[in-house]
Amino acid sequence: MTNEELLQIIQKAANRKARELDLSYKSLTTLPPEIGQLTNLQTLDLWGNQLSSLPPEIGQLTNLQTLDLWGNQLSSLPPEIGQLTNLQSLYLYSNQLSSLPTEIGQLTNLQTLDLRYNQLSSLPPEIVQLTNLQTLDLRSNQLSSLPPEIGQLTNLQTLDLRSNQLSSLPPEIVQLTNLQTLDLRSNQLSSLPPEIVQLTNLQTLDLGSNQLSSLPPEIGQLTNLQTLDLGANQLSSLPPEIVQLTNLQTLDLGANQLSSLPPEIVQLTNLQTLDLGSNKLSSLPPEIGQLTNLQTLDLGSNKLSSLPPEIGQLTNLQSLDLNDNPLESPPPEIIKKGFKAILDFCRQQLEQETDRLYEAKLIIVGEGGAGKTTLAKKIQDNKYTLQQDENTTEGIDVIQWKFLLDNNREFQVNIWDFGGQEIYHATHQFFLTKRSLYALVADTRKEDTDFYYWLNVVELLSGNSPLLIVKNEKQERKREINERELRREFTNFKETLTTNLATDRGFPEILNKIKHYITNLPHVGIELPKTWVKVREALEGDSREYISLKDYLNICQKHGFTKQEDKLQLSDYLHDLGVCLHFQDDDFLIKTVILKPTWGTDAVYKVLDNPHVIEKLGQFDRNDLANIWHEDKYADMRPELLRLMMKFKLSYEIPSRPGTYIAPQLLSVNQPDFNWDESNNLILRYKYDFMPKGILTRFIVEMHSDIEQQTLVWKTGVVLAKYKSRAEVIEYYNQREIKVRVAGNRKKELLAVITNELEKIHKSYERLQYQTLVPCNCKNCNDSQNPHFYNRDVLYKFRDNNRYQIQCQDSGDMVDVRRLIDDVLATPPNLEIPMSEPVTRNQVFISYSHKDKKWFDDLKTHLEPLIREQNLKLWDDTQIKPGAVWRDEIQAALASAKVAVLLVSPNFLASKFISQNELPPLLEAAKAEGVKILWIPLRASNYKATAIEKYQAAHPTDRPLNTIMGGKRDQAWVDICNQINTAAFR
Repeated sequence: MTNEELLQIIQKAANRKARELDLSYKSLTTLPPEIGQLTNLQTLDLWGNQLSSLPPEIGQLTNLQTLDLWGNQLSSLPPEIGQLTNLQSLYLYSNQLSSLPTEIGQLTNLQTLDLRYNQLSSLPPEIVQLTNLQTLDLRSNQLSSLPPEIGQLTNLQTLDLRSNQLSSLPPEIVQLTNLQTLDLRSNQLSSLPPEIVQLTNLQTLDLGSNQLSSLPPEIGQLTNLQTLDLGANQLSSLPPEIVQLTNLQTLDLGANQLSSLPPEIVQLTNLQTLDLGSNKLSSLPPEIGQLTNLQTLDLGSNKLSSLPPEIGQLTNLQSLDLNDNPLESPPPEIIKKGFKAILDFCRQQLEQETDRLYEAKLIIVGEGGAGKTTLAKKIQDNKYTLQQDENTTEGIDVIQWKFLLDNNREFQVNIWDFGGQEIYHATHQFFLTKRSLYALVADTRKEDTDFYYWLNVVELLSGNSPLLIVKNEKQERKREINERELRREFTNFKETLTTNLATDRGFPEILNKIKHYITNLPHVGIELPKTWVKVREALEGDSREYISLKDYLNICQKHGFTKQEDKLQLSDYLHDLGVCLHFQDDDFLIKTVILKPTWGTDAVYKVLDNPHVIEKLGQFDRNDLANIWHEDKYADMRPELLRLMMKFKLSYEIPSRPGTYIAPQLLSVNQPDFNWDESNNLILRYKYDFMPKGILTRFIVEMHSDIEQQTLVWKTGVVLAKYKSRAEVIEYYNQREIKVRVAGNRKKELLAVITNELEKIHKSYERLQYQTLVPCNCKNCNDSQNPHFYNRDVLYKFRDNNRYQIQCQDSGDMVDVRRLIDDVLATPPNLEIPMSEPVTRNQVFISYSHKDKKWFDDLKTHLEPLIREQNLKLWDDTQIKPGAVWRDEIQAALASAKVAVLLVSPNFLASKFISQNELPPLLEAAKAEGVKILWIPLRASNYKATAIEKYQAAHPTDRPLNTIMGGKRDQAWVDICNQINTAAFR
């Protein structure tokens, strides 16, 4: 705004004797003396400008009641400020004030004084004259002490001193007897004065992020406290008197050094939120179950190996954080299901006696003919002798081996003997389970064992389960392996054992080692509800391969179960352990509980091993299945077995030929002939550190409906046709790579579908390491089938650091980073959506700084149930990128968006990329098209200096998410997601 325009506004306001004047966010650098003419003003807004000083004439505005100057560059205030004796609210935060004029004491009607985010190192004694002050905000200054006179501000109800340099409090602070909120977070306090107990009206006391090593016993006298934050201190114990705070609803003790809790904590019966995360707790008192009003409990990052069953009494709990604990009970299979499953498990432990289950899985892997089956049978029966014509295992064999423990309890080992043929490798993901012992058997004569493949696949899928290498030295042939190198690379590799299974040399040691490692698996012998153990034993003794869900529920009822959800929780647990198969997420398969998993896997492998199906390159129909599954044990279950194959992503139905199916791992290895237009292709590569087998066959199953003519598909590749475009996706296993190239009118759209499907497959492998490679678009590389490639994450890093140029290593040309990203990963503008694919306006556009990626990931995690269950769709800057057609692209994105979510932090506000490219069109769209904007305060920031402040915050701005720990933060995310969901479907 020009000075002339400003003078006109002031003149008009003077003429109409205005009581309010809003000059906020006008880029003002000075305020003219004429401002003093507005003697009728009661409210003056000057926030979000660049004022470095105020004219003395400001003192003439004697009727002012509210003066808002936040977000300027004021380094001092004129003495005339003291003439504003009717002022009730003065906002000066986010300036550069290093001191206050003594005249500030003349503002005796002041009720609110906001001085946060300045550079104050002291307060003038005259502040004592502000006797009507109710709210004083001094957070984020440089105060190292408070004047004793502060005690005379006896009407103060809220005092915020967080993020200063206070090492002590003046005794006079106890005179503030009307104080309801005292915030001392992020100072240097090492102790509290016992006199603090005189602040009997305190409802909120925040002492987080200080250096407190103990609390005075007198703290128990603050009986009106509802919120007490002691997080991030050095507390190793709590005074017993803390239990006198019976009105407490929120207690934050996170990030301390507590090793135990006093049982008396149960007296805090009104507690709704308890944060104990990041301490040294190795156990919890059973009495914790009496805190029945708890809604949020954070126990993350402790040393808990088990939870007391009494946790099951916390029926009002909505959030439970157990991350980063060495928990053995409840079992991890229960924990991963969420807090409700945990509460149900603990409740059942509490309602009945417990028992211990001594059972584990030994998985034997290796190449075909290495001696896996012989090892399995020798373990089961020491007297077993090697058979010359022993059949090679087809699929999986499961046998039991039992031995007595020192406590005379029987230990059962379920030995899974895997067929070594490559056709079975694609199914490893479904059967190589966690919490098992692995034995890799190598035939030393053949020297064909790919140690790196087997060690990698076990490491990838087993959750760091221990692995033994068993060298079967047939005919006494020796083979050395580099154990030191393998141990350095694979932390789960324990040791190498040698034997000759034909002569039993070394076999007793193998047996002892297996007993040692398998009995020391973390889950062995954990306490389970007794009914669980009884039902497990009943199912074990049942000779049937499968039973109906009704039969299973009856067995549970017979052994003491009363609740349907408890029965299903047990079958889910046994499914995760691989003891049985029960697919509760499938409306068809849920009706059957497969008691003998090998019954199902044998049936599946009979199809894959069938000569007729192999000859037809993986094609089969229902008549073929009737012949393959002709035995009585399969005859009545063919539909379920076919669904099982599809569930394992081992086959798909040809869309144009109902009843005809393809098993893609049996497809021809020969690529069919087809034409390809190599001009103007989009190319993307995925490079894997280790590439498990089966990624492409799963991709083919997932995308089968889009296979071109349902014929352009082979064992290692597929051509897709969709959106008037074509895509070629080929796996180069020896190079550990998948290459994608797309041609056509809407190739970016098709590429987005492909990358989304591959990402879902990647996420199913917890530890999969890979790179996404983006092609160069310089003059030399453009339209080349072999361009230089950049790591996508490197491009993102360049962009986020405002480095927009990167050099092509082939041509030496400098290339625009934003265009590199945009050319491949963005959605094209002006999308032409066919009538058969209507757009649903339920899309959520997320804008964030990549420096805040952790927060973005947290939001996506909490939104996932809404995405999955309610068809909520997300867009973020991995899909919409700036470039020459940025505005067109964002308009296309917003065409199907109802909500724009901004993750606001100092990083977000400091990003030129966001402020220049994302925010303007986003805010314009919100204004013009009615798109709902919600913003989330991640950290304290100068958001009020921007237009963001005008929009609805999805979380209280005075409590950014980084100030909330553990379970409370989870609850905040839940509330935020509910707001997003409501806005998206309103």
